[in-house]
Amino acid sequence: MMGEQTREGGGTIMLGGDQEPGNYYVGVDVGTGSVRAALVDQRGILLAFADQPINQWEPQFNHHEQSSEDIWAACCVVTKQVVQGIDVNQIRGLGFDATCSLVVLDKQFRPLPVNHEGDAHRNIIMWLDHRAVSQVRRINETKHSVLQFVGGVMSVEMQAPKLLWLKENLRETCWDKAGHFFDLPDFLSWKATGVTARSLCSLVCKWTYSAEKGWDDSFWKMIGLEDFVADNYNKIGNQVLPPGASLGNGLTPEAAKDLGLPAGIAVAASLIDAHAGGLGVIGADVRGYGLACEGQPVTSRLAVICGTSSCHMGISKDPIFVPGVWGPYFSAMVPGFWLNEGGQSVTGKLIDHMVQGHAAFPELQAKATARCQSVYAYLNSHLDLIKKAQPVGFLTVDLHVWPDFHGNRSPLADLTLKGMVTGLKLSQDLDDLAILYLATVQAIAFGTRLIIEAMEAGGHSISTLFLCGGLSKNPLFVQMHADITGMPVVLSQEVESVLVGAAILGACASGDFASVQEAMARMSKVGKVVFPRLEDKSLHQNSFLRTSFQTIPESAETCSTGIINPHPTSAPPA
Repeated sequence: MMGEQTREGGGTIMLGGDQEPGNYYVGVDVGTGSVRAALVDQRGILLAFADQPINQWEPQFNHHEQSSEDIWAACCVVTKQVVQGIDVNQIRGLGFDATCSLVVLDKQFRPLPVNHEGDAHRNIIMWLDHRAVSQVRRINETKHSVLQFVGGVMSVEMQAPKLLWLKENLRETCWDKAGHFFDLPDFLSWKATGVTARSLCSLVCKWTYSAEKGWDDSFWKMIGLEDFVADNYNKIGNQVLPPGASLGNGLTPEAAKDLGLPAGIAVAASLIDAHAGGLGVIGADVRGYGLACEGQPVTSRLAVICGTSSCHMGISKDPIFVPGVWGPYFSAMVPGFWLNEGGQSVTGKLIDHMVQGHAAFPELQAKATARCQSVYAYLNSHLDLIKKAQPVGFLTVDLHVWPDFHGNRSPLADLTLKGMVTGLKLSQDLDDLAILYLATVQAIAFGTRLIIEAMEAGGHSISTLFLCGGLSKNPLFVQMHADITGMPVVLSQEVESVLVGAAILGACASGDFASVQEAMARMSKVGKVVFPRLEDKSLHQNSFLRTSFQTIPESAETCSTGIINPHPTSAPPA
């Protein structure tokens, strides 16, 4: 019997139950603010979990940096914790996922500074960094053919604009000394194995690599990064493997000592964190739940990974091009399928921002602490208290949030957009805070609906949402997604689906499963299904029509106040 150990600010939780002897896999997930690890068995059940915070720096607005040394050290801490008390010889494989941040090393694999201060410890440009606005604008002005595989417009959060920024701004201290540019997931697999091969997931989704054609020389020359062509892409990757493929000779002795794992165990080619979440949820057996996707192809499912940001993962047998939605990417998540990836930047951070910046937040904190609740659990119960006999959604009938405080990733693909709140009053009490919180959650759900509509207009046929990530633990967030999209939401048995996805990679690399699809089917399980409340459908439809959650056409009118009317002649379909 495994005991339970409580923790504060990091540590380990051993999850109870008598465990049958079998094979174990370790999944490591590097998120925006922490590194997490889990010990997972062949059934996809988490046996142990640990997390550790990691540092971030923001030297100036829109510049976000981290340290690869800090992150690796945190990986070592959590991995050692989750394998305490077990026979490590039962561990068969190790899988990594991480945010799609850019790691810069010199020719001897030492960190290089990505900042004007020359601090080499800060050698990562984070995924949410928006410093390369000028560079991405110039890249998009080329209208190069590779852009059709990123929804027609490259995001500032991808790697090409960040690389161009480094060349143009840190030539002597960084660019000229650089020997290796890694996506963070690939950096981790290199640290574990010494193999510099890149994951197809990272290169296809963030670097313009094609699974069919490889690198496009003309693109890199056109944008001013011909350096990569000249050295045969050695600095950014010329050996590419599918996610879950076994790397080299497995875990090196040095890395094994650091991580507390046996040397030589299989290490998998990695995934971006959202893609690991998709892998961990989308293949679950849904028989017996009355879902529309039962008996339908897996292409009828949309995985929504919602944490600091939200990512919307839909797969198809043939390539589908959706304006403003990234992809199609071949085999970037599930082998043999094309992936389209919609997204909303900093959704989780937006909710925190709206709640913590309100005048009533200190009162909320005090009352939540007194009840031993999180502030969001308290807000959810407070909304139930003040809604009276009406649906909770009616509380926001006059209050609307435009959630693009960090630009719009999909489907408008406009990083210049800003946030907006309409319908504010002079009062600033706890009721107002709760209703603003609700409006923000609804705004994010409306954004998901807009992405789904764009994907369906492009040719996807979606019937069911599969949610995972931190926000999926919030019942209000889940219910609003069901109500506003009109689709049932499936939650996994294991709430840490991203870690299950990372463990699935390790299981595939070990050879214990014949394919990623087999591992997905065996290790993903339905935990709960949340159905939309049909009685609220007309309320949310009216709200959708009143707000501006729709693509702004070129015919948008500007009134005398300077406010854009985004739909002067038409409304979105019911």
